Amino acid sequence: MAPQHDPVRRTGRIMWILVWGLSLLLLTWYFNQRLMQENNPNQQVRVLGTDTVVLEQNRHGHYLASGTINSQPVVFLLDTGATRMAVPQALAARLELPAGRALTLSTAAGQVTGYRTHIKSLSLGPFTLYDLDAVIMPSQSDEVLLGMNALRHFELVQRGEQMTITYLAPAP
Repeated sequence: MAPQHDPVRRTGRIMWILVWGLSLLLLTWYFNQRLMQENNPNQQVRVLGTDTVVLEQNRHGHYLASGTINSQPVVFLLDTGATRMAVPQALAARLELPAGRALTLSTAAGQVTGYRTHIKSLSLGPFTLYDLDAVIMPSQSDEVLLGMNALRHFELVQRGEQMTITYLAPAP
C-alpha cells in the first residue's frame, strides 16, 4: 500500500520554502542598500544654507554625490584632476547627449578617444549650472566625473572625511 501524502505537511513545507525565500530576498535587498550607501553616502546631499553643501567620503576615500544632468538622475564623482566633465558612453546614450567631434584624451589608463558634448544643465543639491562642455568617454563606470570646468564655480574645503562645497557667486 502506497503511503498517503499528508496535505498539512505538504503545506507546511511550502510555507517554510516561502519563508526562506522571502528571508533571502530581504537580506539581499538590505545588503544591497548598505553597499550602495557605503559607495555613495551622499545620495541625499546635506545642504547648509543656500550656498553650501557637505559631502561625506565613501569607503574608498572618494566623494560621490547624487544629482542630475538635463533633469535626469546621475551620480557624480568629484575629480579635481579632470579638466572637463566626463560622461561614460552608456550613460551619455541614456541621457541622449549628442556626440560631437572626436578627440584624443589622456587618462590615468592611457590615451582614449572621446567625443565632445554639451550639457544644458547640471544640478547638485541646491546648485544648478548651465551650458557646460563635457566629453563622452569609453568607460564601464556609472559615475560622471565632475571636472574643474564645473568645480571652478565652487570653493572646496576638505576636513577629515568631509568636503564642504560653497558656491562662488559670479563677480559683477
